[in-house]
Amino acid sequence: MDAHVGARLKRRRVELRLSQGELANLLGLSFRQIQKYENGSNRVGASRLYDVARVLGVSVDYFFAEMSAKVEAAAVPRMAAAMPVSDAGSPQFQNDVIELIRAYRAITDHRIRRRVQDLAKVLADMPEP
Repeated sequence: MDAHVGARLKRRRVELRLSQGELANLLGLSFRQIQKYENGSNRVGASRLYDVARVLGVSVDYFFAEMSAKVEAAAVPRMAAAMPVSDAGSPQFQNDVIELIRAYRAITDHRIRRRVQDLAKVLADMPEP
């Protein structure tokens, strides 16, 4: 996932014809930090990703676009491990999570995305039948 985000960062930087040093200056970072982000050896934190997106003129979603199914699938076990659900490790659960992520990412209207998040939170707080 980090390598994918880094590759997308580099792609956009090159499209804008910015050097790593120029991007680093715009973000108040070192040239080396940009290199580490781009090669995936350092994870780009949420607030930094937001700053990078603004400087590069894209939405944060841009960095997760065109993600291969292999990269998405690799993220699912980490997500499932953090969830207190008894069947979180099952293949069906993992497939359900991937399908849910894909559907969520397909929602382009940020207001609708927020409503889906709110709905999920409400449903998660519901007692088991």
